[in-house]
Amino acid sequence: MVLNPKVVCLGGGHGLAATLAAMRTLTSEVTAVVTVADNGGSSGRLRAEFNSLPPGDLRMALTALCADDDWGRSWADIMQYRFTSAGQMDNHAVGNLLLTALWDRELDPVKGLERVGQLLKIVGKVLPMAIEPLDIQGKFTSNSKSILVRGQIEVAAATGQVSELRLIPDKPKATPQVITSLVEADWITFGPGSWLSSVMPHFLLAEQAAHIQASAAKKIMIFNLPDKTTSDEFAGFSLEAHLQLVLDHLPDLQIDVALIDKSLDGYEPKFSELVAKCGGKVMAFDLADSKQKFHHDRDKLSSAFAHIFG
Repeated sequence: MVLNPKVVCLGGGHGLAATLAAMRTLTSEVTAVVTVADNGGSSGRLRAEFNSLPPGDLRMALTALCADDDWGRSWADIMQYRFTSAGQMDNHAVGNLLLTALWDRELDPVKGLERVGQLLKIVGKVLPMAIEPLDIQGKFTSNSKSILVRGQIEVAAATGQVSELRLIPDKPKATPQVITSLVEADWITFGPGSWLSSVMPHFLLAEQAAHIQASAAKKIMIFNLPDKTTSDEFAGFSLEAHLQLVLDHLPDLQIDVALIDKSLDGYEPKFSELVAKCGGKVMAFDLADSKQKFHHDRDKLSSAFAHIFG
């Protein structure tokens, strides 16, 4: 086992935050690479007004990596605080406003994230997957009818079989620091999270995807927990369908571990076969939070990662 391995974690939203919270207990060399296609809520409003990156998922990654002391935890709480009002400030998170202010002042997204990282005394670093805001466009087919939808919120709400998924603009430039991190990584993780809007964008950005595929790092794909309580995008689709969607866009991707919850182990023989074709194996652990069954538990994830690393 490499001591203090260099780990790059790709994703967005709550899923990436869970991975980061677990990974930071095992290494200080962790880099979060965050999707930048959110167009809803506070992030969407700030993005539209300032033509900036949507800050919400980046904020969540920063707070997941905050220093584990009174200073770090208190600032993380402040960053997550949302205003409640009858006016335009309603539902804006303090961290979203702070990041947008720094970007508006300095015009460099990475430097702004570094400044907030210093304030929170984070472990590792947080990077956007691209330095410009992106959109996701998907084509969905249902009952022989196809619809084309654009935007993360719109894609998340669409129903039917995904027959096409792409980023707009067509060939966005990957963040240079992300490429450097991928080249130097010992491990790369993907997910968990909303599969179409948090996981798939990392395979749709051609420059980044090429470096993922070429990387000598070991790769862990973390699959979502079974969730019958929501209608979240791609919920209800099989593990095999989740992996196949990735392979549809990056056919030669090799992975070392497909990490799933033990409740799913053994139910999909074809999934195990598909993972094996990717050069990997399925590993099942108890990963669910005891109260919120559709969220990964930080300590359980940490234990699973330690076992895999070992």
